Amino acid sequence: MDITTDVCVVGAGPAGLTLALLMLRSGVRVTVVERSRSFDREYRGEILQPGAMTLLDDLGVLAGARARGAYELGRFQLVENERLLMNIDYGTLPPPYGFLLSLPQQHLLTELFDACSRYPGFTYLDGCGLRELSGDGNAVTGIVCGQGERRRRITAPITVAADGRYSKTRRLAGIEQHRLDAFAHDILWFRVPAGDRRDRTVRVHRTDGTPVLIYDSYPDCVQIGWTLPHNGYRRVAEEGVEQLRSRIARAVPEYADQVLEQVKELGDLTLLDVFSGYAEEWAIDGLVLLGDSAHTHSPIGAQGINLAVQDAVLLHPVLLSALRAGDFGKAALSSWVPGRRKDIEQVFTLQARQSKAMLGGGGRIAGMVRPLAARALAHTPLYGKILRAIAFGARPVTVRSDLFNEAEPTRWEAAGA
Repeated sequence: MDITTDVCVVGAGPAGLTLALLMLRSGVRVTVVERSRSFDREYRGEILQPGAMTLLDDLGVLAGARARGAYELGRFQLVENERLLMNIDYGTLPPPYGFLLSLPQQHLLTELFDACSRYPGFTYLDGCGLRELSGDGNAVTGIVCGQGERRRRITAPITVAADGRYSKTRRLAGIEQHRLDAFAHDILWFRVPAGDRRDRTVRVHRTDGTPVLIYDSYPDCVQIGWTLPHNGYRRVAEEGVEQLRSRIARAVPEYADQVLEQVKELGDLTLLDVFSGYAEEWAIDGLVLLGDSAHTHSPIGAQGINLAVQDAVLLHPVLLSALRAGDFGKAALSSWVPGRRKDIEQVFTLQARQSKAMLGGGGRIAGMVRPLAARALAHTPLYGKILRAIAFGARPVTVRSDLFNEAEPTRWEAAGA
């Protein structure tokens, strides 16, 4: 059965489902297409910054997501050879979100999905991967997804690509992505049992020049990110899993037993290719890119979900205006892009500096300068400015609740779309 809708969203991640909920609350029909069959799968990002928490709370989904299970993380620390170099206290930020939130992404997506499902204008197609884009001349007018009996043609004046850093939608639209290999490391992720750990702190350990990221992950686990040189996984893998897990155990001695117990084969580790990048265009006629599809980031600073939710909130009034005006051209769908590009460029710059400071080389001179610089920064006004930028973004972003109009159809729908 073919579907006609107002907005077709490809990808049911934080960006796609947040946008879907915003549009539904404004009386718009939304169809979300997701290639996976459930939310029960592995995710990389699960830390929410205060900025994302504020927006999700305004949408009424944060409390429910937290009730499913989460941990508050009060501090970020940089430790080198057992010496504390940096101790960032999120409690210095304005209440009520003076902390980071370690929240399984499955919990967030389930809560967003449940909220969307309350609206009759919501259609969700899971296990339905994108096959092709439909077009009318140079304009995108929808998609074809699924195969066999599940094949569907979805017609919509606006299609949103929210399908991540390797976006198939972006590729099918012929939009080039500029990859920036600005980071010296990739990361191998895995979880181990938390044991007696209850300090609720995000910590980067630097031991023998090998940075390792550690934080509490619900339920009763510790997420560990072991760094390796960028594009260096093949060489590490060739050494064999025994050598690899021994190296990881030496880098995190307090979890050595758990590492040796949990890591039995290379498949127990998830490799994250760390790079940043941006799409050449964020919109063409009938299509707009959102979140990682438009701009991809390093995990440094836990910005992924933060930026995805902010993107959705900023795009919401743009799409609503386009629907009401019946204008789905590139110019109309790009009106938010110039300002947002500036925000994203600032994030790129900040992440590169954070990566250099926390994961950079461990030579003798760097080892002498790093603790001095870290202590000096903590006593300057710049410290608070950087913390606020990491926590809330380059500029304030607010939910346009004044545009919610759940009882009335949009002008586009009333016109018989």
